Amino acid sequence: MEAILSTLAKELGRDETHIRNVVALLDEGNTIPFIARYRKEAHGAMDDEALRTLEERLHYLRNLEKRKEEVKSAIEGQGKLTEDLAAAVAAAATLAEVEDLYRPYKQKRRTRASVAKEKGLEPLAELLFAQEWDCPAPAVAAEDYVNPALGVETVADALQGANDIIAERISDDASLRKVLRDLFLRRGQLVSKAASEEDTVYRLYYDFTQAITRLQGHQILAVNRGEREEVLKVAVVIDRELALPLLRRAVVRPGTPAMEFIKAAVEDAYDRLIYPSLEREMRSTLTERANEGAIRTFALNLKPLLLQPPVRGKVTMGLDPGYRNGCKVAVVDGTGKVLDTAVVYPTFSAAKREEAVAALLKLVQKHGVEHIAVGNGTASRETEQMTVELIRRCDTPLSYMIVSEAGASVYSASKLASEEFPEFDVNLRSAVSIARRLQDPLAELVKIEPKAIGVGQYQHDMPQNQLDEALAGVVEDCVNAVGADLNTASAPLLTQVAGLTAATAKNIVRYREENGPFTTRKQLLKVPKLGPKAFEQCAGFLRVPESKNVLDNTAVHPESYAAAQTLLELNGYSLDDVKKGAIGDLRQRVADYGEARSAEDCGVGVPTLRDIVEELLKPGRDIRDALPKPILRTDVLEMKDLKQGMELQGTVRNVTDFGVFVDVGVHHDGLVHISQLCERRVKHPSEVCAVGDVVAVRVLEVDEGKQRISLTMRKA
Repeated sequence: MEAILSTLAKELGRDETHIRNVVALLDEGNTIPFIARYRKEAHGAMDDEALRTLEERLHYLRNLEKRKEEVKSAIEGQGKLTEDLAAAVAAAATLAEVEDLYRPYKQKRRTRASVAKEKGLEPLAELLFAQEWDCPAPAVAAEDYVNPALGVETVADALQGANDIIAERISDDASLRKVLRDLFLRRGQLVSKAASEEDTVYRLYYDFTQAITRLQGHQILAVNRGEREEVLKVAVVIDRELALPLLRRAVVRPGTPAMEFIKAAVEDAYDRLIYPSLEREMRSTLTERANEGAIRTFALNLKPLLLQPPVRGKVTMGLDPGYRNGCKVAVVDGTGKVLDTAVVYPTFSAAKREEAVAALLKLVQKHGVEHIAVGNGTASRETEQMTVELIRRCDTPLSYMIVSEAGASVYSASKLASEEFPEFDVNLRSAVSIARRLQDPLAELVKIEPKAIGVGQYQHDMPQNQLDEALAGVVEDCVNAVGADLNTASAPLLTQVAGLTAATAKNIVRYREENGPFTTRKQLLKVPKLGPKAFEQCAGFLRVPESKNVLDNTAVHPESYAAAQTLLELNGYSLDDVKKGAIGDLRQRVADYGEARSAEDCGVGVPTLRDIVEELLKPGRDIRDALPKPILRTDVLEMKDLKQGMELQGTVRNVTDFGVFVDVGVHHDGLVHISQLCERRVKHPSEVCAVGDVVAVRVLEVDEGKQRISLTMRKA
């Protein structure tokens, strides 16, 4: 364990004591959000992302140690474990290195080499491979091993068998495989060719060659998909004359009688065994690297999408566009409660469009609708135009926003949606979801599988368990960063709170339905199946605005209530002053007295003290309120309205390896290529912007035929 702690500290650039503390906290069953927020003194204020990286590496290194012990035990069972081999296994830094060392001792399926050994040719192979100066010529040595009874009919048969044994031995040499693996990574190339002349989306890769060192993740994933669809033929190649000299220098002894024979065995080992094996390994390594990058990009995109500022407290109309089945309409109040539903058919005819606008206008006037959320799916363009016409006829302030409806259909058909809206048609549930996504994106999007939200690239090609785990971590971090209202949060939202499970979340909802709203955090301990450990993990992330104790509506953990009250008393304040917002100079008073002294007086660490001060200054705050507000529109642009050089304001909808897609209000998102993001060169677009950012762009080119818009964020 000490070696693992040391490795983690070195890799993450953290103090080993902090690493040790985090590992202990994880082993005790504490959640990442709880550790990140309420155990800062123990880990030096590492954030959620750093803690998850630590947890992931800890899991890998523990598996590595476990595998090392398994390998040593297996080799020892064969009576072949030497001190040098045991030391080499112990020093291996990756699972690949461990498997290379185990390769010669692993139980193999029947190979050409094993068949040759069965024929008694292993001593001949050993004799030739030793390449002693007094060794007879290979043909002479082989004469003693001709044995028709064992299937060795001729000298050529004996030599071929010896060659097979030597080739496999060379292929199984861990040090040689490591050298060649490094060579592949440094000098290898990925090559793809067209499998046919048919024009497809993969045309860019019909004659594609790129050095492994320069390959981009999206290129790897694209050729992989093209290969699966049998459109492309893909290979990792390397100059054979770069690899063979490395093997020859390591294996061949110049001038010995067996030299030419061993050279031939080296070439056979490379061509037949090593190259095909390493090519498969390289393809796997590249795919793994691309998957990790794509999952990281998905996670980077998901976080700002979930943390988009809510447009809360306003009566909102959700429009789920459609052609044949019409446009589904749902009106919800400021809390998301459904007030009305309807279906209109604006795409059927001019008369039907007029009827639709009139029907929607009545709903707007009846319920006092202030905002409209328009789904961005099929028929969105026509629905947006209808919405603008509606706004023009309305004599009260009304605005709209295009909302991503990714995953809405998945949610609408889910068991959760049928439980929430048993009286509504599947399509109407979708309209409700779209309206609520504008009001509170986080509360609504947690009901959907994160990978169905669609803010990544090639998400369907990812290893699904790895993707699910990464995205679940993002959702959990976002929910706990914002916090949840204990009396209004849905079961899906509560499930994402640290320490709660689907079962305990449902029990919380059932408890408040049966006993009325929670009035204190302590009441959580009365919820069935929610014990002290779960309470410790979740309490700080749950808010109770109705509580008489204002601390119950902050992120101050109940374990720190005494510290918070001591801090207030030392500075001449009370909890009533916190409620009234009359402690504006608390931060300055603490600074004047000294943070370290204040923390010591309160019995907490400085990081915890700082968090307490921030929460007392803004009880009930929502971190999303400090972010740029979403763009609400009252008019619509069409692609034909865009002109080269036109300057617009837009919202970033997706960030990929090659650029960002920006909604500028014309239904089709424009692409800002990575080269057009800013004046300096960037490695990844995420360095410049994130999903949900409001950015200023300039039109570079518009291709109406291909429905493509090229934008730039660089200065003119």
